[in-house]
Amino acid sequence: MSDNISPLAPTQSIELPDIKGVTCRVARAQYKDWDRCDLTFVELIEGTTVAGVLTQSKCPSTEVEWCREALSDGKARGLVVNAGNANAFTGARGMEAVERILDLASQHLDCSKKEIFVSSTGVIGVPLPKDKSETGLKAAFNAEPCSWKEAAATIMTTDTFPKMATTSAIVGGKKVTLNAIVKGSGMIAPDMATMLGYIFTDAAVDAVFLQKMLIDATAKSFNCITVDSDTSTSDTVLVFATGQTEAPALTSYNDAGADAFAAALQDICMQLAHLVVRDGEGATKFIEIQVVGAESDDSAKRIGLSIANSPLVKTAIAGEDANWGRVVMAIGKAGEPADRDKLAISFGGVTVARDGLVVPDYDEKPVANHLQGAEIDISIDMGIGKGRATVWTCDLTHGYISINADYRS
Repeated sequence: MSDNISPLAPTQSIELPDIKGVTCRVARAQYKDWDRCDLTFVELIEGTTVAGVLTQSKCPSTEVEWCREALSDGKARGLVVNAGNANAFTGARGMEAVERILDLASQHLDCSKKEIFVSSTGVIGVPLPKDKSETGLKAAFNAEPCSWKEAAATIMTTDTFPKMATTSAIVGGKKVTLNAIVKGSGMIAPDMATMLGYIFTDAAVDAVFLQKMLIDATAKSFNCITVDSDTSTSDTVLVFATGQTEAPALTSYNDAGADAFAAALQDICMQLAHLVVRDGEGATKFIEIQVVGAESDDSAKRIGLSIANSPLVKTAIAGEDANWGRVVMAIGKAGEPADRDKLAISFGGVTVARDGLVVPDYDEKPVANHLQGAEIDISIDMGIGKGRATVWTCDLTHGYISINADYRS
């Protein structure tokens, strides 16, 4: 956790309302030598349903493997999140630590172990200390309920500010609320979702339907952001629905209010995804890349991510250099259908290249002025189809190197 807050952080803090059926507590397990809480325990009322998306990394953490198994039942009573230790690539010792957490939490809540979900984030390759996790978890059991902001701060690692979001929807004439917290700053390149994110709602939603809506929401939010092109071993996004409102239960898109709830879920996922990019390690600029006119939506997305992941593009923007040739390079290397002579590129609404050439009488000054700001817009028209996509990233500065060179110290 950095003492220097990202210049892209929201200027105003928000207050999240209570979610009936959700109680958050935090404690100090002391996974690292820091003076802060680093274990979060969330108690969920009986009957809560759950859905989740998890990293597609071939080297996932034990926690990810456990969540994947537990999601098959679609029920949840508790969530435990450890910060400071990823417990990934730790073999049998890592599993022993997770088993101990599952035993303690399930006994405390008098429920099945498959109703307990666990996440860990931090350094890879160091087994989660069982003694510290046990001490921290028992302390959390006895702690006073905490605020959403405290829960969001506790799951942070290299993040510079707590990340929270809230929204609502009308289902069957009744209001339902969604709250969410997320952590993520580096090792951000989605391959399902990215980081650790947790969404809580008082709506009643069938687990299978909730899973479908989350996958759809993920595709246009978490899977459209990147900070550094690196996919974590621990990426997890979970949604918990407590059913503690008078709104009717949702089981399919045919139900009244289902579309509104799906839109709210999409909205809160987008809020979280943007907050992660705004806290990208060392970031000074938030970059939106729109691609239209591609062969397909998937092709447009791959082109957008090729641009967003290019160190040459990202460093040019960090240096406020209107070097649109680097965008051309990134489009060309994406491996997607393209026609150089139909391509158009704009920065901040100013067209710099069209039909395979720099525009006549190109004036770089307005583009340079745009790049001096903190919000950067890049638009690409491939000119060959109807595919479109939007992705988000940040610039690449020396701050990213400094943070990651010292990450384990």
